[in-house]
Amino acid sequence: MFSTKHAVGIQSDFGAEILIHIGLETVNMNGEGFETFVKEGDTIKIGQKLITFDLELIDEKATSTVTLVVITNGDQIEIVRKDECQEVQAGNHTVMTLEKK
Repeated sequence: MFSTKHAVGIQSDFGAEILIHIGLETVNMNGEGFETFVKEGDTIKIGQKLITFDLELIDEKATSTVTLVVITNGDQIEIVRKDECQEVQAGNHTVMTLEKK
């Protein structure tokens, strides 16, 4: 979890490293409008809340509200399937399926 609460890194059981980055230039907000529910070293489960944020505040104070999901060790991980969707709900949507190369 970044100290400014705008991004979180997750490592899967098989080694995929995933970065979820909320908005662009949101680091400059210094955590304003963000609330975190996990900390470094936590083991998380499907459906567990990681971060909430005020989208209107991000739209007002940051460059963009785009949220990035990045595989940071893509040389070791293969994206088998990727779905583009505007909204996701835990347990009802699969954003992407990954496998170890």
